[in-house]
Amino acid sequence: MLLSGTSMEQGGGSVTPILSVKNLNTSFRVGDGWRTVVRNMSFDIAPRETVAIVGESGSGKSVTSLSIMRLLPQKTSRIEGQVLLGGRDLLALPEDEMRKVRGNDISMIFQEPMTSLNPIFPIGKQIAEALTVHTNISRSDARAEVIRLLEKVRIPNAKSRFDEYPHQFSGGMRQRVMIAMALASRPKLLIADEPTTALDVTIQGQILDLIKQLQEEEGMSVLFITHDMGVVAEVADRTIVMFRGDVVETGETDDIFNRGQHPYTRALLSAVPRLGSMGERKLPQRFPLIDVKTGEQTLLEDVTDTVAKGKTPILDVKDLTTRFDIHSGLFGRKTGAVHAVEKVSFNLFQGETLSLVGESGCGKSTTGRSVTRLINPTSGEVTLDGYEVMKLDQPTLRQMRRSIQMVFQDPFASLNPRMSVGSAVMEPYVEHGLGSKAQAREKAASLMEKVGLSADMMKRFPHEFSGGQRQRVAIARALMLDPKVIVADEAVSALDVSIKAQVCNLLLDLQQNLNLAFLFISHDMAVVERVSHRVAVMYLGEIVEIGPRAAVFENPQHPYTKKLMSAVPVPDPARRNIKRNMSTDEIKSPIRSVDYVPPVREYREVSAGHLVQVA
Repeated sequence: MLLSGTSMEQGGGSVTPILSVKNLNTSFRVGDGWRTVVRNMSFDIAPRETVAIVGESGSGKSVTSLSIMRLLPQKTSRIEGQVLLGGRDLLALPEDEMRKVRGNDISMIFQEPMTSLNPIFPIGKQIAEALTVHTNISRSDARAEVIRLLEKVRIPNAKSRFDEYPHQFSGGMRQRVMIAMALASRPKLLIADEPTTALDVTIQGQILDLIKQLQEEEGMSVLFITHDMGVVAEVADRTIVMFRGDVVETGETDDIFNRGQHPYTRALLSAVPRLGSMGERKLPQRFPLIDVKTGEQTLLEDVTDTVAKGKTPILDVKDLTTRFDIHSGLFGRKTGAVHAVEKVSFNLFQGETLSLVGESGCGKSTTGRSVTRLINPTSGEVTLDGYEVMKLDQPTLRQMRRSIQMVFQDPFASLNPRMSVGSAVMEPYVEHGLGSKAQAREKAASLMEKVGLSADMMKRFPHEFSGGQRQRVAIARALMLDPKVIVADEAVSALDVSIKAQVCNLLLDLQQNLNLAFLFISHDMAVVERVSHRVAVMYLGEIVEIGPRAAVFENPQHPYTKKLMSAVPVPDPARRNIKRNMSTDEIKSPIRSVDYVPPVREYREVSAGHLVQVA
C-alpha cells in the first residue's frame, strides 16, 4: 500500500488514485484541550479498487470516513492533513464547494438506514432529491432514473414502490434504497460504513453481492468500513487495520489474513468464528482469546457436559401459537392476523443451550417473549420449572419470572440511563423482596466480579461503559434472581468480534458454574455453531428443522437451513470473487386472512433427535 504519493503501480503502468489521504489527524475538543482520535492516517484508493478499514468500536475507522466527507461538527472537531480527490484537497474547499462534492463525487452509505432516511417523505422523492440537487434534470426524468436505480438494486415492483415510505420496507430493502441514493449521481467513490452489521445473514449476503456487482458495472472505488473480518475477506482488495486511532497494519487482504504481523491483527482474526470449524464436536467450545498487545493466545479448557439428560426438562413448549390481530375500517373490525409463532414445540434441559435461528420476522424473538409471557400467546402449553405458564395469574406470574430472565440485544436501551448500574443490578432482588438493600448490594457486587467487572463500577452510569461492558451489566442483572433459564435475545449481535468472543465465553462459564439453561436467539450462524448443544431453525413462525448442533450443521436437510448456511461470510480472501447468486426475495409475509387455517405439519426424523419439516 502507498502511504503517500499521487500515483500507484498497476499492471506495469502508473495509475492516479481516485482518493489520496495524507497524514490525516482528527481531534475533538475535550474541555479546554483537544483529543486526537485519528493519527497520521495515510492511504490511496485506486480506480475500481475496494479498500477496507477494520477495527473495533472506538478505533477511529468511522471518524476517518466522516473526516473525508467533512461531516464532523466544525466547532468541536479539527481535521488536519490532506484529502485529495482528483487533485483537489477536500479539506481546503469552501463549504459550498464541498457540498457539491458530497453525493456527487463521493457518496456514503450509513450503518442504520432507518435513521438515514426521512420517515415523512416517500423513498422515491428522497432519491430524486440526490439527483435534482446535483444535476439539471426534469421531474419526469428524475422519476424514471429513480425507478431505474431501484430496479438496479433489485427492489421488486420498483415502479409501484416509488411512493412508499421507509417504514413500509424491511431492513434489507431500506439498505438497498440507501445504496440507490448513494449511486444516483454515479460517484467516483462509495464509502460504506458498516452497511451490513445489523442485517440478517441472508440479507447481508445479498447486499455484499450487490455492492460487488454495481462496482463492476459503474467502475467506482469503494472504501468499506467494518469490524466483520468475514465481510472484509469477501469484498476487499486491500485492508487497513486500525487500533485506538493508529494504523497498525496495511497490505493486500490475502497477506493480512494469511501472514498478518501485528498482534492486534492476529487477535481480530483469531476471534472470528468460522462456520464448520466445530465438526463432529458435540459440546460447545470457548472462543480463543489473544492479548492485543503481545499476540499471545490464552488457552481455554474445553466445556464439560452439564446437560441433565433423561430428567424432566426445565422448559417444555408444546404447540405455542402467538398471533397479533389486525383491525381496519371505520369500526375497527378484525380483518386478519400476523401469525408470528405457529405451533412451535421444543424442550430445554438444565445446563443446555438451544439456539433459535432465522431471519428477522421469522418469529424467534416473539417465541422468547411468549415463553416468558412478556407477550401473551394465543394458545399452546408452556411448562417452566413446574409452572404452567399459560394459566398463571399476575402474582404467580411474577414469582415464575424468578426462574426465567431475559438479556436483550441493546443493553443501553434496556438499562435506565438515570440509574447507576449498581442500582439497576440490585433492583430485581429488592423488588422481589428477597432481602435487604445491604444484601442486594453485596450480591450485586459479587455478580459484577463474576461477569468480569469490578464492584467499584457500580456507582457509574450506563453511558460510562462500552457496549460489551453494558452487556455484562445486563447479564449480572439477569442473574440476580438466580434464574434457571436465560433467554438471550440477540445478546451479542451488535458487539465487536473480540467483545463478542468474551461475552460468549462468559455465558459458557456461567452455564458451567451455575448449570444455567440458555434459549439463545440469534441470526449469527457461526456463533450459534460455537455455543449450542441443539439448534432450531425458524421460518415464517414455524420450526422447520431442529436437532443436535452437529447434526444440523454437518447435515442440513431443509432448503431454508441450507440457504442460511450458504449466506454466512467466510473469512477467506480466496472467496473474494465468488458470488452466491442468492435470491433477493424478501421473507414472505406472515399476515393471514381471518378464515386462514394453518396446514398440519409433519416432521421426519433424519437421525436421533434431528427432525425436519416435510414440505
